[in-house]
Amino acid sequence: MKLFLFTLVALNIAVCASLQAAAPNPPKGFRALFNGKDLTGWYGWNPHSSAKLTGEKKDANLKLQRADFPKHWTVENGELVNGGTGPYATTDAEFGDIELLIEYKTVAKADSGIYLRGTPQVQIWDHNQIFDEKKPDRKPHLGSGGLFNNTPGKPGRDPLVLADKPFGEWNSFRIRQVGDRTWVWLNDKLVVAGTVMENYWDRTHPLPAKGPIMLQTHGGEIRWRNLFVREINAAEAKQLLAAEVAK
Repeated sequence: MKLFLFTLVALNIAVCASLQAAAPNPPKGFRALFNGKDLTGWYGWNPHSSAKLTGEKKDANLKLQRADFPKHWTVENGELVNGGTGPYATTDAEFGDIELLIEYKTVAKADSGIYLRGTPQVQIWDHNQIFDEKKPDRKPHLGSGGLFNNTPGKPGRDPLVLADKPFGEWNSFRIRQVGDRTWVWLNDKLVVAGTVMENYWDRTHPLPAKGPIMLQTHGGEIRWRNLFVREINAAEAKQLLAAEVAK
């Protein structure tokens, strides 16, 4: 009996150890947005469900979304996981000019994206979907990374190249946001090249100066890991914008 109990305890310890992920290891100059252990630093918010609300109704909606958040988002082996339902994972912190590194893995028919400054979005598609001529502005077959909420036909709405990896593999984004211009690299391939990202909430105005990073989810499971951010100072931002204008 003692041998059995000892073996059982040892097995439990081994299983727990195998489930513990290594602490995030951001590159030099970056910091981790997700600690790999719990939901600290994040809350739930789908801005589309509250955009037209005001006053007490809006406050009640936001409170409900915060309470609903941990019912849909979990942490598994150092990964931030969502099954395709619930409010979006939203950073407590707000950001202006940034460089963002993030990895994701998703499944067939899932639809997701990354909101910058609380604004949609760097799109994530199931690129195996067949183009539907009845929906000419929806082009998932071109791949992920485009600024899907830009006006159809405008630069950046669709990615420059198809860079998605097969399902089951991790994809990596490098996203740079400076002013209202966005650069996106997917799996080390440039898919958006310094394009103006339109303000979805009010196209007559540029992007807000600051806002949260949001991980959108619906339609299927998505997993996120290695979420790192570097804030870009004014001098670097000026240099990057000048270089883009000079092209």
